[in-house]
Amino acid sequence: MALTDAGIRKAPAPDKPKKMADGGGLYLLAHPNGSKWWRLKYRFGGKEKLLSLGTYPDTGLADARTKREAARKLLAQGVDPGAQRRAEKVAGAERAANSFEVIAREWLEVKQPEWTPGQFGKERDRLENHAFPRIGALPITDIGVTEIRPLLMHLVKQGYIEQSHRLRHQLSRVFRFAVATERASRDPAADLRDTLPARNPKNHPTITDPAQVGELMRAIDGFTGTFPVKCALRLAPLWFCRPGEIRMAEWSHFDLDGEHPTYTVPPANRKLKKAAKESAQTPPHIVPLSNQALEILRELYPLTGHGKYLFPGGRDPRRHMSDGAINAALARIGYKGIITGHGFRHMARTLLGEMGWSAEALERQLSHKEPGVAGVYNKAQHLLERRKIMQAWANYLDGLRDGGDVIAINGRIASTGG
Repeated sequence: MALTDAGIRKAPAPDKPKKMADGGGLYLLAHPNGSKWWRLKYRFGGKEKLLSLGTYPDTGLADARTKREAARKLLAQGVDPGAQRRAEKVAGAERAANSFEVIAREWLEVKQPEWTPGQFGKERDRLENHAFPRIGALPITDIGVTEIRPLLMHLVKQGYIEQSHRLRHQLSRVFRFAVATERASRDPAADLRDTLPARNPKNHPTITDPAQVGELMRAIDGFTGTFPVKCALRLAPLWFCRPGEIRMAEWSHFDLDGEHPTYTVPPANRKLKKAAKESAQTPPHIVPLSNQALEILRELYPLTGHGKYLFPGGRDPRRHMSDGAINAALARIGYKGIITGHGFRHMARTLLGEMGWSAEALERQLSHKEPGVAGVYNKAQHLLERRKIMQAWANYLDGLRDGGDVIAINGRIASTGG
């Protein structure tokens, strides 16, 4: 006799497991603890087998009968429904193991030793913020142009053109990794290379008009923030280092009393790939110190010289100041969007180049690598000329600060009036 929902609900818990048959091999196995399990008894290959179809009431009577009919269709096709279920489970687990997120995180782990912690964080965050929420759970073989294009177009519509290019390139690298590990057959992200708008490279804001540079130097002198930040702001145009080389500067990197006072920037603080940062063969970057820079450092030393960093963090003196401190200081004196900490490099390179200083010496002082074959074989440091450049540059800035019309050619500075 076929089962009914009412009959199942009213059936008392048995003293021992009891089968409640519905027909066609389907029955409900009731247990003394009140649980009820659907089972399908069938024969395949001359052997009797059982297939679990769920528990009651999560799987109702109608659902159990539907599953029974599906199993009987498989049997009619010569397929063992139990074996079919196991195959589907294995396939499902394999698809989960080959999801985009799983493979992308494998790729991140493989690449991590090649990157600095900061670079690793950027690569990971880009995937976590833009890719994983939309395609992370998909099997990588199911992802194509249709799934990737919306990710990139979302960034484009928000105006993040550069990020859209970076994300496409990153996705392409993950797909190539999947191809190399035999879990994908192609890289669909490569097909979208020409669909993105062209990059619009923006140079760091800077000032190259001498009169405006003079105004900037006077504004820096008027900064009313903390003394260490003021010193960093005063040193930034004198050194024209990368901002990180200023904020991460340690007192142990300085020789203030030698014949040629210098700031020796260790490879770890330079803009290099991780392998170069860690290589014993990578030379440090030398910043000759002008008399003006020495004066600022000696003013700063009584305040921070007993610690590690020239410019300790405001909240934790065991750490260096934040990467936005100099830009925040520039904004405070009214130069937000007009010049950045990095913009001092553009300012110095432009004006010093116009003064007639050697391009090679200037590029070395900027810690730029010479391109091509020359960059491999030319190890000249031009230190003698660079010492002259740094002192001449400091003198030139002093002249502009004082409001005179300053002419500087290869270190010879003349004022034509105030």
